[in-house]
Amino acid sequence: MTRLPIDEVIPDLKTRLESANAAILLAEPGAGKTTRTPLELLQEPWLKGQGIVMLEPRRLAARSAAVYMAQQLGERVGETVGYRIRTESKVSSRTRITVVTEGILTRMLQHDPALVGIGLIIFDEYHERNLHADIGLALALQSQELLRDDLRPLIMSATLNAEPLVELLGGAAVIRSQGRAYPVETRYADAPAGAAPLEQRVTRAVRGALERHEGSLLVFLPGAKEIRRVERSLVPVVPSDVLVAPLYGALPAQQQQRAIAAAPPGKRKVVLATSIAESSLTIEGVTVVIDSGLRRTALFSARTGMSRLVTVRAARDSADQRRGRAGRTAPGVCYRLWSEAEDRLLPERTAPEMLEADLTPLALELAAWGASSPEELAWLDPPPAGPYRQAVRLLQQLGALDGEERITEHGRRMAELGLHPRLAHMLLKAAELGIERLACLLAALLEERDLLRGSAAVREDCDIRNRLSLLMNSEGTLHENGNPDHQVEDRDIQRILTMSRQYERRLGIEQRASSEASVGPGEDKWHLACGILISFAYPDRIAGRRADGRYILRNGRGAAFARKQHLSEASYLAIAEVDDEGTEGRILLAAPVKLADLTKHYSEHIKEERVSEWDEEAGTVRVRLRETLGAIVIKERPVQPVAEDFAQAILHAVTSQGVHILPWNDKARQLQARVLFLRRQNERWPDWSDAALADRAEVWLAPYIANFRKRSDLQTLSLLTILENELGWELRQELNAEAPTHLIVPSGSKILIHYDQGDVPYAAVRLQEVFGMMDTPRIGYGKVALIMHLLSPAGRPVQVTADLRSFWDNTYFEVKKDLKGRYPKHYWPDDPLQATATRRVRPK
Repeated sequence: MTRLPIDEVIPDLKTRLESANAAILLAEPGAGKTTRTPLELLQEPWLKGQGIVMLEPRRLAARSAAVYMAQQLGERVGETVGYRIRTESKVSSRTRITVVTEGILTRMLQHDPALVGIGLIIFDEYHERNLHADIGLALALQSQELLRDDLRPLIMSATLNAEPLVELLGGAAVIRSQGRAYPVETRYADAPAGAAPLEQRVTRAVRGALERHEGSLLVFLPGAKEIRRVERSLVPVVPSDVLVAPLYGALPAQQQQRAIAAAPPGKRKVVLATSIAESSLTIEGVTVVIDSGLRRTALFSARTGMSRLVTVRAARDSADQRRGRAGRTAPGVCYRLWSEAEDRLLPERTAPEMLEADLTPLALELAAWGASSPEELAWLDPPPAGPYRQAVRLLQQLGALDGEERITEHGRRMAELGLHPRLAHMLLKAAELGIERLACLLAALLEERDLLRGSAAVREDCDIRNRLSLLMNSEGTLHENGNPDHQVEDRDIQRILTMSRQYERRLGIEQRASSEASVGPGEDKWHLACGILISFAYPDRIAGRRADGRYILRNGRGAAFARKQHLSEASYLAIAEVDDEGTEGRILLAAPVKLADLTKHYSEHIKEERVSEWDEEAGTVRVRLRETLGAIVIKERPVQPVAEDFAQAILHAVTSQGVHILPWNDKARQLQARVLFLRRQNERWPDWSDAALADRAEVWLAPYIANFRKRSDLQTLSLLTILENELGWELRQELNAEAPTHLIVPSGSKILIHYDQGDVPYAAVRLQEVFGMMDTPRIGYGKVALIMHLLSPAGRPVQVTADLRSFWDNTYFEVKKDLKGRYPKHYWPDDPLQATATRRVRPK
């Protein structure tokens, strides 16, 4: 075999793994770590004939690595070296090195926590921080700790801060390989990244690079949509000897291989790729990289409980990985389509998926593993608490976890399917109804990008049933290069049907001859069943139509269609996709659902509530009985009010409109302000803000309105008395001591203390009345110096101070000159600290 840079450190790696139970291998791109390391370790004595599992973050890289290693052994893939990816498996009883992707390692560990027969788990390209890699490593480390002290994890990466991993792995050794990279020149754009549309900038850069450089080009773009746009822009303008080859995860394997293979003799290639080409792959003949500087990622919003795909700036570690692709086989050049000034602002590292993703799959895996919380496992970055709690609540709603957050039998069956918990729940519920084949097709459709990719089509047609029709009755609607209106491609249809059949096998459904037969019910029936199936997957996105045509989701968020369509008239929807921007989401994909189906399948969740509200115009109480599914009102009818309804209506008015509708006076507001002042000093004092009082109205206000029969009865309330009673005798004494209503000054006057202006209270007093007061009074447990507004005899401010001593020493004499001139008959002593305070013109 050809000598590779990684060969220099393999002996050291072997020694480390022989004496320790973990290691970290850092190797620059081109070192050969992915394809050489597993082969070199296979015959190590400590493996004792056991196998190796290598986790790759991308399917293309997994398949390519397995094929290449098999070729090095002179074998076909599936013999000594095999792979298992999402829709393919090529392994046999002879296989000792298995390259896997996504959740397959997790499934293996869940099925056999001891991983009998496996001696080494390799986590390749760990710097990508895939969620499944983090889950797999956490489970593997606990398996090693509790069951298999001879199980060895090996972390491999090109760009990674090793120190946190060393600590996580208990002081594991770090082996470094320098790789074999050729020099790469970096060139920046003159204008900022957003100066022109992306496809224009990329097309211009590609044409210029083809003229200036030899070799093939690798162009990094955020997603398949941008790749198609650039491809359409490039094909008519590049020379005839240049092939344009897309490369992204959803492409068939044959087209992916075409993109990474060497260009035919006399030809050059322009490979348009997503971040799939950042690592693990060497694309033959590439000497030029053009980087858009963008990546597509799914961000989970804990506020809305939804994920959305967003395009963001790539971080520096990602940009450096992309740049390195130009120097794998020869010296190269990298064109960055952003300015050098923008480059200095790039974040250093790509955020781990753990910190951005929907954590529902992780929460289900941990429950199936037997962990009661994430704290029981070791993580490089622990799951964020907010999104994790939201994931647990969704799993409880799906019936996967019980009230104690333990996995149910239904949840265990969901975990075994290896799908997102939402889709797994839908398949199992569909099996109970005998429509599992339709559910499998729907699950495969929901897992993939939208079949109707044209932006206009998506805006105008949000009915998922039309996508299903294309799948079930595609004859005459497909074209080899796609439909110009909807851009439906045969390869997309076939991929979804393949996935659907795979899900059927997981459910144990007997296979039928044709894909159409696998759907199950007839045309009319599946149209009716589609909505309830989507509701099983997205129970939080069941939506009811409002009077204005907008929708309210079960979770309380609003949603609406961007443009009117036939679905706009549906009374109830099950929404598969909705964006989470703003206060009201835009519905992207949905199906109508019948009320009869909702009442049948969600009867346990439908609550009956009695709602009492004041009718302002009629001056009386209106009472309705409502049946609700979350925030959706399914049915309501008026009923006659009873005594309790009047009080409930008042409480509802207070909580919805605010406590300002109550009869406040100055003394009640001052009491409120005094308590809030002390709460800022000591949190044991109650929160009496308007919002908190409105939220707790049922606790403190309800006893005083039990016999009210009309809105005007509110005016008889004494809020001062109610709030004083709420405090109790002891707290009132403490309140009077630490936040008194008045300040007694040397003249004998009682000066009102104002607590409602800012954080620090103040007292406004004539200057002559505080002669002899040496220091500023302090309140609030001695923490707060009272602000003194010192006034002239006419009551106008002459000085504001929180330090009386400093005022007497430094400022009084200047103030005195001015006041003596304006008020010559008044008393202005030379020594204010020894003078007699007075409320008169002069003291007696």
